[in-house]
Amino acid sequence: MSENQAEGQVEMQVHEGDAHAAYANFARVTATPEEVIVDFALNPNPFAQGKQEINVNNRLIMNFYTAKRLLSALAMTIQRHEQAFGQIELDIRKRVSLPVPPAN
Repeated sequence: MSENQAEGQVEMQVHEGDAHAAYANFARVTATPEEVIVDFALNPNPFAQGKQEINVNNRLIMNFYTAKRLLSALAMTIQRHEQAFGQIELDIRKRVSLPVPPAN
C-alpha cells in the first residue's frame, strides 16, 4: 500500500476514452424519492423574453449519495475558482455594463 493511501481507501483508475463533451448553459434538476435527475441543454437565447423552447440534450440520473458528493465537489471547485479569479456574479444586471450615451 502506498504511504499516501489511507487504510481502507480505494484507488480508482478513470478511463476517459469513450467520454464525450457537451456544452450546457441551462440545467434543470428534478428528483424522485430515490434519484436526482439533471437535464442539460443549450439555450441559444438566454436573455429572450416570453416563452422559449429548450431541447434537453443530456440527462444525468444519480442516487442521492452520488448527488451529494457531486454537490460537494462542485462547491469546492467553485470556491477555488472564486479565490483565484473573484466572485462569480449570477445576476446578469450586475455583470453587464450598459453603453454610456454620448454627451450632448
